[in-house]
Amino acid sequence: MDVVLTTERLILRRFTPDDVGLLVELDSDFEVMRFLTNGKPTPYATVRDELLPKIIEAYSTQPRHGKWATVEKATGHFLGWHSLAFPANGDDTQAELGYRLRRPAWGHGYATEGARALVADAFTTRGMRRVFAETMAVNTGSRRVMEKAGLRHVRTFHMEFDDPIPGTEFGEVEYAITREEWLSRK
Repeated sequence: MDVVLTTERLILRRFTPDDVGLLVELDSDFEVMRFLTNGKPTPYATVRDELLPKIIEAYSTQPRHGKWATVEKATGHFLGWHSLAFPANGDDTQAELGYRLRRPAWGHGYATEGARALVADAFTTRGMRRVFAETMAVNTGSRRVMEKAGLRHVRTFHMEFDDPIPGTEFGEVEYAITREEWLSRK
């Protein structure tokens, strides 16, 4: 197991080709995908042939960023994933925080625990100056994780979508924290 980070209850490790079924199962839950695809599952072939190979390839091309399997330390059960990604604008001094957990893992603080650990790691070992996250304004669960991880609401914005899902009309939100803000809270 190629461990990237551990917390009190979690192990964040690199994905392997053997994890295709875990990702397919995760992305097959309507509630997990509700604010991403209006509940539409990601097809097995897409996970196997596109998504997972990109995740694995990125480990060698973007060593400070990635998407990692989140595993419960006590049981070894796959809970979902956490990530730090370069933003679309190419600014390598900041990272976009992400997470997606299986529904049985919701409400136990796993998303927050992993997010907090990645924020700390981004500032202490990865040299980031800013960490941010985005979600739909109506995704109150994800927004709460961002807040508990120390990020603050920065803006609400609206995007155009070819096939908008319910709630799109309320916009997207961005939360963020800078290294200086994080250090001042320590």
